[in-house]
Amino acid sequence: MDVTSQKPALWMRLANPATFNVLANRLLAPLAVLTLVAFAYGLYGAFATSPADYQQGETVRIMYIHVPSAWLALFVYAGMAASALGTLVFRHPVADVAQKAAAPLGAGFTLICLITGSFWGKPMWGTWWEWDARLTSVLILFLIYLGIIALWRAIDEPQRAARAVAIMTLVGAVNLPIIKFSVDWWYTLHQPASVFRMGGPTIHKSMLTPLLWMGVAYLLLYLSLLLVRMKTELMARRIERLQILAADRQSSGGGA
Repeated sequence: MDVTSQKPALWMRLANPATFNVLANRLLAPLAVLTLVAFAYGLYGAFATSPADYQQGETVRIMYIHVPSAWLALFVYAGMAASALGTLVFRHPVADVAQKAAAPLGAGFTLICLITGSFWGKPMWGTWWEWDARLTSVLILFLIYLGIIALWRAIDEPQRAARAVAIMTLVGAVNLPIIKFSVDWWYTLHQPASVFRMGGPTIHKSMLTPLLWMGVAYLLLYLSLLLVRMKTELMARRIERLQILAADRQSSGGGA
């Protein structure tokens, strides 16, 4: 069998921006439709069919916004860490594009998590904020996101910026297990994991189902926005390269 006739893996074919754009264009419309469907099911279940909590009352409905945003805050950063490895180890040309496009989205989900957590915490705990391990580590995650965004803007040369951001991202990934296991390692106001746990979920199905639908909706929304931002970033880089080439031609023509 001729090894040279085998097609490279998809992740390697996506190193070609043109190939990525073709795939993104095919995925965007279905993703948008699925996102709307998932949000429709999730929001209907969260605010129309799921019961109020016997302790928290109607306040528990903040959970359907807060918890999925917390999931996505961690998921996006984990994806950025994988992209950082793609940049540093595999030199994948689109890995840094994905990382740069994801950072503001991750920051947005983390900010939603912090704000909705404050609204949820006030009636439950009697305070808008408490410096416990979970809250503090999520705030640190938000600050890391902001630092990554600032670093991208501080370095003009894309390759140097990509390497610097990749290193910073991998260092910041240490915070992810701290966030996840903070409720187990220290005393916090947050309850232990009740959905993704070894013994199975402890939430009743009437609440778990719309919560999972909202989680899927958030994920689909993120993927849709990520593809759009990556396409925009690739276009911006292409325009910048064309402008540099045009400037070089003008300077060489003027020198002649």
